[in-house]
Amino acid sequence: MVSVFTLLILVIIAALVFDWINGFHDAANAIATVVSTGVLPVRTAVILAGVLNFVGAVTGTAVAKTIASGFAEPMVVTQVVVLGTLVGASIWNLLTWWYGIPSSSSHALIGGLAGAVIAHAGVDAFKWHNLVGKVLIPLVVSPLLGFIAAFLFMIGLLWAVRRVAPARVQRGSRRLQLVSAAMMAFSHGSNDAQKVMGIITLALVAYVAAGHTGMPASMLPTGDKIPTWVVLACALAIGFGTMAGGKRIIKTMGAKIIRISPLQGFAAETAGTATILTASAMGVPVSTTHCISACIMGVGASKRISAVRWGVAGNIVIAWILTIPLSAAFAFASVLALRAVFGPTA
Repeated sequence: MVSVFTLLILVIIAALVFDWINGFHDAANAIATVVSTGVLPVRTAVILAGVLNFVGAVTGTAVAKTIASGFAEPMVVTQVVVLGTLVGASIWNLLTWWYGIPSSSSHALIGGLAGAVIAHAGVDAFKWHNLVGKVLIPLVVSPLLGFIAAFLFMIGLLWAVRRVAPARVQRGSRRLQLVSAAMMAFSHGSNDAQKVMGIITLALVAYVAAGHTGMPASMLPTGDKIPTWVVLACALAIGFGTMAGGKRIIKTMGAKIIRISPLQGFAAETAGTATILTASAMGVPVSTTHCISACIMGVGASKRISAVRWGVAGNIVIAWILTIPLSAAFAFASVLALRAVFGPTA
């Protein structure tokens, strides 16, 4: 029989792998527009994004604390529950990456946690009120705010440069895009990496709550403090994952939704950054993918409604809707499979 400590190590490894996949899957969030407009080559862009993902990830832990305690009590969580969560979310992430669909790693993780908790302790064990308040409402509100902010910001920019020579606007907006892409990468790290910090912390708290020992006290959470090693490990994982870069989703976000210009890219990334950093400060685990996708649609719609390829946008929205239930289903099945391997009490 595998020990609980060994299971904990497996959970930590799986969490960091998921974090790497998250960075790989969501690289497009920060760099799709800057690559599609030719401001930076892919390799340079993903290295820049990876470094700034790391920097953003170490700037706070408000979102991590929400994940660690906001959706399930540690006493109903086991290592198999956390491992099943990560397996279910990873399956969904890899499926959507394969088909080039910019879905939410964040919602995949939360959906996976819901499915895993239900499989282990029943429907009542999950904090559904927090799912509504901290996930489902922001699921609707954050992309809507991003769309409106990008739409209005783009109109303001067009008014501001209306008498400037097009060549000068092009040069200036390409430089501004470097700044906005860096800001977007920073904001992505500030929100997405923290979710995995929260999952690892949840596993550590559950390990201690069950009366187990085997790890130094300095490596375990104290109060609501996230261990420093967890913060650094997750920041590194998402940073290196981003450097690997998923070109399939970059193509979808940078060219298939609208044919984007440098000025539009700057507007979309700036509006997306503002939305995500606000959510991170409030401890709300929003989808960075949803935010930047909606901002790209917003800048396209500011030109004319038909500039947005609404068929592609519709497919993205369908993926948004399916992410939580399908990730939950994958995680539910994963917990049942893992129980067969590790035993019903693991």
